[in-house]
This record gives sequence, structure tokens and C-alpha cells, in this order.
Amino acid sequence: MPNPIYALILAGGSGERFWPLSRRARPKQLLQLISDKTLLEETVARLEGLVPRERVLILTNAEQEAAVRELLADLPKENIVAEPAKRDTAAAVALGTGWVAGRDHAATMIVLPADHVIEDRAAFQETLALAADAAKETGELVTIGIKPTWACPGFGYIEHGEPVHLRKRDDKETIHRVVRFREKPNPDLAESFLRKGNFRWNAGMFVWSVPTVLGEFNRHAPKLADFISQLCAPGNFAKVLRERFSKLPQISFDYAIMEKADRVLVVEASFDWDDIGSWRAVARYFKSDPEGNAANCPIAALNSTNNIIFDEEDTTIALLGVHNLIVVRTGDAVLVCHRHQAEKIKDLIGRLPPELQ
Repeated sequence: MPNPIYALILAGGSGERFWPLSRRARPKQLLQLISDKTLLEETVARLEGLVPRERVLILTNAEQEAAVRELLADLPKENIVAEPAKRDTAAAVALGTGWVAGRDHAATMIVLPADHVIEDRAAFQETLALAADAAKETGELVTIGIKPTWACPGFGYIEHGEPVHLRKRDDKETIHRVVRFREKPNPDLAESFLRKGNFRWNAGMFVWSVPTVLGEFNRHAPKLADFISQLCAPGNFAKVLRERFSKLPQISFDYAIMEKADRVLVVEASFDWDDIGSWRAVARYFKSDPEGNAANCPIAALNSTNNIIFDEEDTTIALLGVHNLIVVRTGDAVLVCHRHQAEKIKDLIGRLPPELQ
């Protein structure tokens, strides 16, 4: 099969925002937050029918490797690799590129985060197939853009320009040339992006051919390019990963490559998408009562409004005279937090005993 498609799923992460359910060894993608499957399992399942399981590669880290292997026991053992050190996304994508190139130097490669919620699998696969066709035909880097539903200051943005049409596709002007990437804006700037209409959220999903991304690494990140070339030499993978990965530059892939590349396309997602970055975001998937209390477990509430409740054991939680709280109960810890302080949960982690971090 010419230009087979590989999927690289980035499944690291520090597990801070969903404490006490998440821990360093069990971050967001290893949690059952909104269904009986973890977000990582959902991500792998979403690729079925588009990418064969033998070409689905999982990149995690040493702390989480055992849990990932247990969760995805039906994947080939060699398709799960742990980073020996934390080096940010540029090094992770370089590692994945060398990993794929060592198997097929002409492959098309999809890069996906492991921790997003996407419910429309058919539309997801349709968007990725279009992006793969665009990557093959144009030889450009392709990113997936999410049409904003509100002026979120917490996401990066993609500003798009003129439409690009493929020869063999009726793509309804869903592919555009990228003008530039914009960092997380302040709320006023985010509002202006929304009004202009040609901005998309940057969801960190990419598609390209291996030769294309290798060319960009050579142009913009020679140290990472050298690492890739050594990594994909026959018999070198484990040794180069062990000896060189921890010395790579600590920089994001967006900053190292995407913002510097001059030939980038954005394909607008036709699927639903949610980053669920905090307990407040997850609460949208819980049952709610008329007073705005959202819970994954039975609750009894009196004079209590707008609380978020999560219990690992499905215990009944009683609320009396409390408002705007987040209450999370696990087997060894309880969090009680004002819902407007949810973004600061990660600042609390360092004050906890090491065994609870």
C-alpha cells in the first residue's frame, strides 16, 4: 500500500488539574471521566477503520508506561514507547517522526493528543482523511482547526487565509492556507478573533508526510533533525532514545516548527471537540439538578447551587447551604475547592504528601 498512514498518540502529561483523581502516574488521559473508557482508550478506538492497530503508536513517559501498557494490552508491545525524560512536544514529535520513518520513510503521519473528547467518530475520520489527502497532494504540513464556539483565552489560535482546493476532492472550502499561529490571547483579543471569523482553535492535531516534516526539522531545528536521523538508523532506536533524548531542546513543537514553517494548511474540523481541561469543563457531561449542581454520583442538596461533585465509588454526597464548590472524593483523598479556583488546583499539588501527588 503506497503511503500508509501511521498515527502517533501523545500520551504523556502530568495529571495536575484533575487531582485527586489524577496523579503523576495517572494523568487525564488515563481517567474514566465521562464514560467507562479512559480518554486514551477512546482516542485509540476513534481510529479504528482509518489506521490499522499495528500502525497506531503510543508515546508516553516512564511514570505512566506500566498503566498504558496494561490499558492497551491488545496493541503490539513495540507500539508503546516511554520518553526517558520530559522534553516538551518538539522532542516528542521528533521521536515519533524517527519512529515512523524507521518503519516507512514515505508514510503519512497523524499526530494526536490522547486526552480530547470527540464523539462523532465518522466526522473525525472524514476530517483526518481529507487532511491526509491534502498532505499527500501538496507536500505541506497540515493542522486541524476547531471553529471557536466562544472567545476562549486559554487556547492558541490559527489565523487562516485563502482557501486551497485539492484536485480530487470536493472539499467545500474547508482547507485554507495558514497566515500565522497566535499564542493564547487576552480576552479582548480573543473576542476580536471571534468577530473576524477566520480564526480557529489550535487543537494540536497534525497530519503530514514523513519527508515533509523531516524537511522542516532540518530547516528549523537541526539538533532535533540529527536526533531523528540517528534514531531511525537500523538497530539504533533504543540506544539513541536512552542516550540522547534527555539532552534535546525543551521547546514546544508549535514554536520550534509550526510557527516558522512557511507552507502550512489548516483543515477545519467537521467533528465536535472538547479539551475538558478542568473539573468545570467535565461537569458539562454530568447529570445536573435544577439548582445547577452537577454530579457523577447520587446527591441530596438543600439550599445549595452550582456545585460540581465527583465520587470514584458512586457514594451519595449530601450538600447543605454550599454554593460554587468542587468536591472530588477518591479512596485516599478529598478535594474541596471553590469552582472559580479550579485552574489553581495544580498549585496545590506541591503541598501534598509525595504519595498523593
